[in-house]
Amino acid sequence: MANPILNENNFNPEERVIDGELMTVNGTIQVTAFLGLLLVASSAFVWSRFQAGFTDLTNMLMMGGAIVGLITGLIVSFTRNKFLIPVYAVSEGLFVGGLSAMFEKMYPGIVIQAIVATFAALFAMLALYRAGLIKCNDKFRSIIFITTASIAVVYLINFIGSFFGLHVPLINSSSPIGIGISAFVCVIAALNLIIDFDFIERGEQMMLPKDFEWYGAFGLMVTLVWLYVEILRLLAKFNERR
Repeated sequence: MANPILNENNFNPEERVIDGELMTVNGTIQVTAFLGLLLVASSAFVWSRFQAGFTDLTNMLMMGGAIVGLITGLIVSFTRNKFLIPVYAVSEGLFVGGLSAMFEKMYPGIVIQAIVATFAALFAMLALYRAGLIKCNDKFRSIIFITTASIAVVYLINFIGSFFGLHVPLINSSSPIGIGISAFVCVIAALNLIIDFDFIERGEQMMLPKDFEWYGAFGLMVTLVWLYVEILRLLAKFNERR
């Protein structure tokens, strides 16, 4: 979801003029690649445990990863503790790996489809951003932030309600409306990438400290994980209707 770190209004003037190393786009890409390797490695581990028949262990690792990922993600967002970002990547890998393995068992081939769709959305948004076809101005940020926050609230209500056997209508449904809702959420998740790209580019222009490469990579990973999960859910709904 949207990351509070990725808001230039949160920076103090002192943070923008420094004597040490500066944040760069290339540096952020390198950090993102490192975090991606951590995520893929932990995902592969959970996937292998599921394939070996350790379903209880898979469930435990998946739920543990989801909880730790949520907690560390919130801490990083509001405290800028870069040392927890690799922990977040590993935790999300455990969650994504378990979830992917379970979806793959139900719908063979769905994971590779979701991965391809996620990267297609990533490069499509990057192309639109670089071409200037989508402007990341204050109005755009406000609309995406409000919409993303609204989705998060609905998901939170649905999560809490699930403990009492209650669910928000339609969001888990494979009906045309349910599919439409998932498609809309996928679009919003993809548009969050524009904000990530803008932060990374502006961070270099504003001469932010090198540590902000980690925050830029973190924001990008948060969005990509969310987008992947939403695409996975959307594809599952299509498969349910076959």
